[in-house]
Formats: sequence, C-alpha cells, structure tokens
Amino acid sequence: MKRFVLLDTAPIPNNGGALCLFEYGDDFVIKLEGGKGGQLMNTRMHGSEDALAELPCKQIAARPAARVLIGGLGMGFTLASALKNLGPDAEVQVAELVSGVIEWNRGALGAKAGHPLADPRAQVLNRDVAQILRDEPQGYDAIILDVDNGPEGLTHSANSWLYSQDGLSTCAKALRPGGLLAVWSASADRPFAQRLAKAGFKADEVQVYAHGNRGAKHTIWIGQLK
Repeated sequence: MKRFVLLDTAPIPNNGGALCLFEYGDDFVIKLEGGKGGQLMNTRMHGSEDALAELPCKQIAARPAARVLIGGLGMGFTLASALKNLGPDAEVQVAELVSGVIEWNRGALGAKAGHPLADPRAQVLNRDVAQILRDEPQGYDAIILDVDNGPEGLTHSANSWLYSQDGLSTCAKALRPGGLLAVWSASADRPFAQRLAKAGFKADEVQVYAHGNRGAKHTIWIGQLK
C-alpha cells in the first residue's frame, strides 16, 4: 500500500509556515505544513500547468528573443512547457521565493518534468516575483503567474497583491506592447476577470483539465494588452 513519506520541509519566507515534499509511490506531492489546503500540487496531475505556459508561449514563439517571466517554479511543469513552446533564442526567468523548492527541482523531483532548470534558456531567481515585476518595465513578452492558489493567496498572504488592481497594473507595465498575461487559478473568479479588464487586458477565460482529458478542471486567464 502506498503511503506518504516526508522527504523535506522548506520554510516560506516572511510567512511562518513551510512547504513539505512527500514521496507517494512513484509520485511526489507538495503540501502545506500542518495539512492546510490538502495537496498543493503533485507530479501526477499537471495538465493545467502545461496549458498555462503553452497557451501564451505559442502566441509569442515567433518573436525574436522572446522573454518570459514565470511567477512560481512549483514542480517545474510550467517552466518545461514554456521551454517546449518557445524558440532557441528565448529567455525564461522563473521567480521562486522558497529556496527549498528550487533545490527540490534540482534533485530527484526535477526528473518528473525533464529537468527544465538544466535548459540554458532558463534562469531561476530566488526572489519575490512582485519585486521583479516592479524592476522590469516593458521587460517581457509574456508573464505567467503560477503563484499560490490563484487570485486568493493561500501559502503566502502577500501573494494576494499580485491579483489586486495594483498588482495587475504592475504586470501590464512590465509587458512589452502586445504582451500576454497568463494566470492559473483553481476556480473561476468573476471579480478577478473584471480587474483584468480594468488593468488594460482583453482577457479570455479557459477551462482546462487538471489531468489528461477528464476529472477536475482549473481556470486559466489569458490577457492581452489592449
């Protein structure tokens, strides 16, 4: 019988909590310490993470030296999908606040996504994505937010700023003309869609399966600057 085996614990900066990496049979699972919120992610279900990067990156792949920022490394599947759908001259930066998550992806966990951190086009930054957005006006062709649980911060309360009106306006300023913003969420959120429009995005809401073509669905917003 499969059981959860705790492999490591990584503190969340300025939060007081921690993320826990478990092995579960042939899979890996990340949970919040104390069990709040159940499983945050696992290596068996990553269909919506794949789609999160595929949808915007396919649209900008032909741009010369396309530059992409991903907020949240997670289990590496969003990064792997971005690299798969971009050209050889692209650059993908990944902002990951929890240093332990970066180390997990450089170890055995990384094999599940094909070790995307080893790709020379990828650069991982142990920084808050909010600060990077503020520091890079018109710096990116696409911004992909795979941070937390969507428009409501779960693991880190400060993440909620990203989905606020101010945060979305900052994303718009960090994009080049015609740039795209892709946002993952566990569920639909009408007020968030309204904030996207107010920040200057023409947004489409896409429902994608979490795993293959069945079961639970997650929401992806694709917003293009008007």
